[in-house]
Amino acid sequence: MASAPTNANLPIFFKDLVPLSSVDHADFHVRMMDNADFLVNQHAVPLTTDEFSSASRFYPIVFSAGENPVPLALMGMNEGVNTFVDDKGKLLNPVYVPAYIRRYPFLLARLRPDSDELSLCFDPTSGAIGKFKEGDALFADGKPSDATNNILEFCKNFEEAGLRTGQFMEELKKADLLMDGEVSITPEGGNQPYIYRGFQMVDEAKLRELRGDVLRKMMQNGMLALIFAHLFSLQLMREVFAEQVKSGKMQLVTEAPAV
Repeated sequence: MASAPTNANLPIFFKDLVPLSSVDHADFHVRMMDNADFLVNQHAVPLTTDEFSSASRFYPIVFSAGENPVPLALMGMNEGVNTFVDDKGKLLNPVYVPAYIRRYPFLLARLRPDSDELSLCFDPTSGAIGKFKEGDALFADGKPSDATNNILEFCKNFEEAGLRTGQFMEELKKADLLMDGEVSITPEGGNQPYIYRGFQMVDEAKLRELRGDVLRKMMQNGMLALIFAHLFSLQLMREVFAEQVKSGKMQLVTEAPAV
């Protein structure tokens, strides 16, 4: 449940990345997208800890496999399956939409490896930015418009949330609380279970064994609330699984491949 992006040079969703320029894009507009077709085959989306409380009401929250795990909101139990959108990328029901999705097609990127400066960039293939008559202008009199400033502020807030998320993950690893996850789900009327692996989760046994002073620190700094949001959300895996069954998107295997 924790696949790396197929293109290691670009984050998921992004097919290309161009720095936003007041010269090259002076007459460009940004418009609302009718659908999020980039979500159709995306089963897991990165999540920040700032979003755990809201996201845990709708998605199972797991952690990716590997040495540098990140939180993920599961939108499907199998790779290539998203149970929250239709075949055109429209949301099937009102749910919390992760900030990673709402940020697209923009992001802050480091253009030079020798500099820590981040620049606002966008994916020119998204269909949301161009020389349109409709939408919000990105520049006015050669300066960033209010729309661009709002986008920049959102991206900055997202980066700051990402730093907090990274600190949370470091603390989880330091406390040795992560374990390889596994869930076994037998569909109604079925004889054999679907077994899902390839993700990480908090080890409840190790959590219960933590020293009192460590638990108190986690409660005071907010980590404990985030851990419980993650653990409580795991029960939603069965609901996501049920949606896959209902939509006919189940693979005909008794052991689902790790995703």
